[in-house]
Amino acid sequence: MAGFLVAVTGGVASGKSAATHAFESLGVPVVDADIAARAVVEPGQPALAAVVRRFGPDAIGNDGRLDRAAMRRRVFADPAARADLEALLHPPIRAWLHEACAAAPGPYAVVAIPLLAEGGGRAAYPWLQRILVVNVPEAVQLARLQARDGVDAALAAGMVAAQATRAQRLAMADDVVVNDGSLADLEAAVRRLHARYLGLAG
Repeated sequence: MAGFLVAVTGGVASGKSAATHAFESLGVPVVDADIAARAVVEPGQPALAAVVRRFGPDAIGNDGRLDRAAMRRRVFADPAARADLEALLHPPIRAWLHEACAAAPGPYAVVAIPLLAEGGGRAAYPWLQRILVVNVPEAVQLARLQARDGVDAALAAGMVAAQATRAQRLAMADDVVVNDGSLADLEAAVRRLHARYLGLAG
C-alpha cells in the first residue's frame, strides 16, 4: 500500500500525460482521474443514475452509457449545469481515486488529476502529500494545443481561459516542473523528483 501520494496536475497541453508516463517508466503506480471519471458513470453506478435524474434520459446514449459528447455540449454552454454535473461526479471520482491510491503497491503513488485546481484543490483531497504542477509558458501551451488538437488560435485561447489560471495552480504547488523543453528534459526532471519522493516516502 502506497502511503505517500503525489498529485500531478497542470493546464491543458502542459505535458501532464508525458510526466505521468515518465513516472510509470520508473515503476511508480499511476492512478488516473480520467479513468475514474469513466468508471463512476458505468451502467449501474449510482453516479450515472444521479446524472439521469438531474439531466434527463437524453444524458444516456443508445448504448446505455453516458453520452459524453452531448453532456459536454450541454454543460459548456451552461455554467449552472456544469456546476451541477461537477457536484454529482466529483465526490465519487475522489472516492474512487482514494481507494485506488490506497491499494497501489510501492512506497509512493502518483495520481493524475488534470482539474485539481478546478475541483477543490488541496482542500478536496486532504490525503495528498504533495502536488506537482506541470507548468508551461502560455505561448508554448497555445502552440502545442493547436498542433495537438488541430484547433485555431481563438479556440485554443478559449480552452486555456476556461481552466483555472496559472497563478491558481502554482499557488497550490509543492513542486513545479517547467515543461518548455524536450521530452528528455521532462524525463530528467521526473527522475530528480522520483529520487526526492522516494526519500520523503521512506
